[in-house]
Order: sequence, then C-alpha cells, then structure tokens
Amino acid sequence: MRATSAAEPAPLSVIVLAAGAGRRMHSARPKPLHRLCGRPLVRHVLDAVCGLPDHGVACDRVVVVVGADASALSRELHDVKGVTDVVEQGEPRGTADAVLVGLTAFADELDDADVLVVPADVPLVRTPTLAELVAGHRASGAAATILAARVDDPAGRLRVVREGSDAKVVQVVEHRALIGDEHRIDEVATGVWCFRRSVLAPALRRVDADGLVGEANLAGVVGVLARTGHPVEVVHTDAADEVRGINDRADLARAEKEMRRRINRAWLEAGVTLVDPDVTYVDATVELAPDVTVFPGAVLQGATVVGAGTEIGPGCRLVDTEVGAGCRLESTTAVRARIGRDCVVGPHAVLGPGSVLAAATVTGPFYAAGDDPSPSR
Repeated sequence: MRATSAAEPAPLSVIVLAAGAGRRMHSARPKPLHRLCGRPLVRHVLDAVCGLPDHGVACDRVVVVVGADASALSRELHDVKGVTDVVEQGEPRGTADAVLVGLTAFADELDDADVLVVPADVPLVRTPTLAELVAGHRASGAAATILAARVDDPAGRLRVVREGSDAKVVQVVEHRALIGDEHRIDEVATGVWCFRRSVLAPALRRVDADGLVGEANLAGVVGVLARTGHPVEVVHTDAADEVRGINDRADLARAEKEMRRRINRAWLEAGVTLVDPDVTYVDATVELAPDVTVFPGAVLQGATVVGAGTEIGPGCRLVDTEVGAGCRLESTTAVRARIGRDCVVGPHAVLGPGSVLAAATVTGPFYAAGDDPSPSR
C-alpha cells in the first residue's frame, strides 16, 4: 500500500469521459453537448472539476476523452480554461478503454499520481463532493476508491458487492449481471472513481468486454484489483441524485429542475428579487445586477445581462440581450438586442437581432424593431 502524506499528496490528474454515444437521447447531438440551463452538460462537469484547487485539491492535468465523431464537442472544449488535453477514442470500446486512451495524455513520470475519473453526464456534481472523494482515497491509501451511495431504488444502477466478515469490496456489478441476493443490494456506484495510477493501466487491460455489447466497462477494474490483492475502498455521498447520470430526456428534465433551483437560490442570495422562483427561468450564463426584479414566467437565456433596478415583467423572453439599469419590460421578446438604461418596453414588444433602444426610450405597446418609439417618457 502506498504511503500518503497530508503535506505532500500525490499529484492528481482528472479524466472526464465524454465519448459516449448517448443513444437513449435519440439525438444527432452528442450527449455531452445537450444543454442544461443554457450550458452543455460537459461544461457543468468541468466547472466542478476545475474548481478543485479552490477546495485545496491541486490538479496537474484535466483530460477530456471524446468520441471519433465528436468534432463539435472538441470545438466546444478548445477554449475551456483548465482543460489541458482533449483526446479521441477511435472506436467505442467502452469506458475502460476510454480511460486507457485518457491515460495516454499523462507524462510517464507521474506514475505515483492519483487519477480522478468523472463522466461528462453528471452535471449536478459539486466540487466539494469530488474533493471529499479524493481526500478519502488519499487517506486510505487504496488502489481504487468508489464514490457510492445508498439508495431506496437501485434499479438500473451499478451495485457494490462485498464479501466476508469484513465486508470487503470485491466487485461492482451492472444491473443486468446481478444474480440472487445481489438484486437486494442498495449500495450503488455512482460512476465517479479515484485510482492510483500505477495500478490503473495494468488493471484496465485485464477487464473483459461485456459479451452483450462488446465493450469493457470501467466497473470491471474493481474486480481485477480485488482479485489481485489491491485494496478497494468506498466514500459515500448523501447526495445520490447529484451524481446520477443523464441517460435520456426525462433525466435531463429532472436535472434542469434541480439546476434552476440552485441558480435561482444563488440570485436570491445575491440581492435579486424573483417573485416566484419556481416559474422563473434563468440560464447559468445570465448576469443580473442587485435589485433586479424578475416576475413569474420570465425566461432569461444565453449571454443576457440586466442592469440594477430593472424590472422584467411576466412573459418576457430575453436571449443574448443587454438591458440597462432602471428599465421596465412588459411581455417583451428580445434576441441579441441592446436596451439602454431607463427604458420602458412593451407590453408585447419584439426586438430582433441587432435592435438598439436609446436610453429613456418608451416604446409603447406592440412595438416592433423599426417602429418609431418615443425618445423620452
């Protein structure tokens, strides 16, 4: 077992798995690029990963593994701060092979490193959860540490199988491969893992492909390590839904609801009034100044920026739009528009791409870009 030191922890590298086809999404768009509150799923995951240094966990590399047909995903990632490498899995041979591909980006001298593996389809994962997993892994000196949870309904989830009087972890089994009493196991692996790099690559090469799908699952590493005498430990999280993967549109809708709750809560704490947060839709990319008031049914998307003291009335939809301070908008739709300070817009105004309203403009009802609004109140 490797000796650990709180003063000098092993280097940490991160592999984000974004090569999955996402067939259950029934979409031509790669699953990691499906949007959650205005941002691709993979961007939310990278936010959590790249926040680790702020929680005392330094990362030397963040590698994203993409599929062979993921040119759009590669373009999305090219300017993401903190991502050091994007590597391609040429054939869909499973998550075990994807991690092997990710390891090719690491320097040979980092054999003593820890490797954190995170799938790109867990957009609700928080940085503190990842930091707790890394800390638990280092404290135990294990070869592998599983981020796990106990859930009421484990159907469809990876199960952690233990044996012996000491309840030692011996394998992680997919739902369809469960036998007998294993169906009653409520301890599930979340798909987030931390490994000692020196044992990871050899173990990955010994993982057998699933006979049904012809792909090698990363979960198989646990059995390989346990059979060869390497300790496998578990860190439990009480927030099981935080690390539940997005597999279909229903999962995406559930995650959207939770992410919007987080976003709206943060704006309330920052001095923004949301009259009814449950029916107010603010993308993760939107910027709101203090004392903004947003009424029910408003939808704020993209790179929208709203100045201090502005009221966004019911039924407004703003996309990539700049709104100055002290404005009042009623039932307004604006896309890539600029609204100066102290304007009164609507009701039922439509501002198309490139529209500009000068400061203190009063549009009146049913205004459309190109009409002649009043220059003052």
